[in-house]
Amino acid sequence: MTTTANAAICRGHDHPFTIEPVELAELAPDEILVRIVACGICHTDLAVRDAQLPVPLPVVLGHEGAGIVEAVGSGVTSAKPGDRVVMSFNSCGHCPSCDVDAPTYCYNFFPHNWSGSRADGTPTMHHNGAPMAANFFGQSAFATKAIAHERNTIVLPERFNSIPLDMIAPIGCGLMTGAGAVLNAMQVREGLPIAVFGAGTVGMAAIMAAKIAGSSPIIAVDVNDDRLALAKELGATHAFNAKDDAIGQIKALVPQGLGYAFDTTGINKVIEDAWGLLAPKGICGIVGASDPADNLTFNEAAFMGGGRTVMGILGGNSDGAPFLIELLDHHVAGNFPFDRLIRHFDFHEINEAIEASEAGHVVKPVLRMAAE
Repeated sequence: MTTTANAAICRGHDHPFTIEPVELAELAPDEILVRIVACGICHTDLAVRDAQLPVPLPVVLGHEGAGIVEAVGSGVTSAKPGDRVVMSFNSCGHCPSCDVDAPTYCYNFFPHNWSGSRADGTPTMHHNGAPMAANFFGQSAFATKAIAHERNTIVLPERFNSIPLDMIAPIGCGLMTGAGAVLNAMQVREGLPIAVFGAGTVGMAAIMAAKIAGSSPIIAVDVNDDRLALAKELGATHAFNAKDDAIGQIKALVPQGLGYAFDTTGINKVIEDAWGLLAPKGICGIVGASDPADNLTFNEAAFMGGGRTVMGILGGNSDGAPFLIELLDHHVAGNFPFDRLIRHFDFHEINEAIEASEAGHVVKPVLRMAAE
């Protein structure tokens, strides 16, 4: 029996997303059919729209989905119909990275997440009778229903039943990335200073995580004063507008240098300036989606002599379900109030949601596809 859904199709930067009927494939043994309740909009979705990432167009995007399981493939043992789930990135499960619980660095990340099809090349979605590029991050959750995989679908423990799925949805990418960069990748130490460049979803998650880690001071840098004000409410001890010599202000505040600099902007000049603020043994973590042609330049003597580290970070070095559940436990305890970043939009308002995000009016737009 063919499963039908409505999905938001992306045809590129110069075209609005259009919601159109699609057909989903029969489930493979490791796949899960999810009725999508909500999906966050992430910068990576827009990077694909703008052809900054090698994902085929047209495509159905969306990779911060949450919903209810409707059906499972014959080999699935971790989920059953009726389960509340949140989805994240997919991985192969058997490469050298997956073998050591580092799936964000899966050797086969591209075919499982960005190829537009299953890793074996078969489509998960059709549109007007022809294959449609989908399976984005193993889900393509800008839709009323999506095919996900056992490895990227997390069944939510009952202790989170009081948190609506339209709040939980964005935990699977942006929030995980920022918080994981601080807690997992850079392993920020209590009492050491951190500066976070860019106060979007990822940067705000990093600031909240830095407070959990006990970093001090916690410095937010952005060009949007409203976001800087929110950053201070969420844990930043200082907030500097990048237009007002933020680098000079950081040097005056922490003359000994930063223990950690975390860039979410992907702008090479910002990264180089941030690196220049590091104390000996300091770490500069990078998550921003940079222009593929950009390069970074650092002074070799300062790099080697100070034992400094430049660290590329994907997905917050998350190990999947354990870390997402850890973040939700922090949220329940009142230490990770990510709900303050969210503004909801109905599914048909997807273009308005994107516009509000790009204009800086909302930190984390979340689309509501259906009632839970």
